Amino acid sequence: MRVLVAPDKFKGTLTAAEAARAMSAGWRRGDPGAEVDEVPMADGGEGTLDTLVEAMGGRTERVRVTGPLGDPVDAELGLVEGEVLTAVVEMARASGLGLISEGRRDPMRATTVGTGELILAAARHRPKRMIVCIGGSATNDGGAGVAQALGARLRDEAGRDLPPGGGALRGLASIDTSQIAREVRDMDIVVATDVENPLTGPHGASAVYGPQKGASPEQVSMLDEGLRHLAAVILRDLGLDVRDVPGAGAAGGLGAGLIAFLGARVRPGFDVVAEAVGLAERLEAADVAVTGEGRFDAQSERGKAPAGVLRMAGEAGCRAVLIAGEVADGVLPAAGLVYSLAERAGSVEAAISRAAPLLEEAAEAAARDSLRAK
Repeated sequence: MRVLVAPDKFKGTLTAAEAARAMSAGWRRGDPGAEVDEVPMADGGEGTLDTLVEAMGGRTERVRVTGPLGDPVDAELGLVEGEVLTAVVEMARASGLGLISEGRRDPMRATTVGTGELILAAARHRPKRMIVCIGGSATNDGGAGVAQALGARLRDEAGRDLPPGGGALRGLASIDTSQIAREVRDMDIVVATDVENPLTGPHGASAVYGPQKGASPEQVSMLDEGLRHLAAVILRDLGLDVRDVPGAGAAGGLGAGLIAFLGARVRPGFDVVAEAVGLAERLEAADVAVTGEGRFDAQSERGKAPAGVLRMAGEAGCRAVLIAGEVADGVLPAAGLVYSLAERAGSVEAAISRAAPLLEEAAEAAARDSLRAK
């Protein structure tokens, strides 16, 4: 049996690569004769950089940049040699929610300046193409910090540079991109994201993701107003309408900023990764596809990697197996076999504490069940 093991990360417990190793080990115990192909997956969120660099045979470089609240952080970027040099930047490394403690979360002040510095550092290697993975952000500034780090001038009514953070956007009076660094001009920039949220409104960046970044209801309203104002100034000064572009609201509106300030194209992160790892071709050669993540729920079915793997497995005529830390009630994954680590362990907490061995056990059971169904 030819088995493709293609999980996403189990957030907070296992990286995608660790999950793939555990699944593969368990499957081989259950079916020692199986040919197992491991391909860790991602969807544009945290972990995408590692997945892309490994899949494409690249290397990483560490640079010091400005963190979301101004503290210095060391962040990695990726460089991949191929037909053309491709740079990979993951905004969570520079401006991510995981870089600050829960008590310090403040999207009114948090900035994407560090992501801009990371983009500039990657651009100085002269890549022809750059993939910017956006997700897991601590920010809600619409990419204003990125623009400023790259040389754009965002000014208030008095002609002063706009201070950092989403809370300052309502004071924006003008945008001047004439001095943006030459290194990032004329580069093919692809934005990889796992969400389709518009910039503003009830489904926009502030309303949906602001609370988890520390925003109060009053601050959510102010942040949404700020992004609306940013979009209006972008339309007036740059001639681009970013308000309703799917994915513009990703990473606190960074999707919109990258479109407006760098001419980027927004694509589903899963599609970007799937192409990079040759997922379609690998599925054609497989009999069974095994995927998973920490929690499979309704959100998983809207752009997340496991749902993408299950969809492509069905298109390739592959039997599909899902192993998740937890499967939400009422969700019916498009898989022939579904395993929940929480059910096997008795609770979500127990599943988290023993994620790797439980994942091996579930994969072993899946292998035996698949052999019986063959």
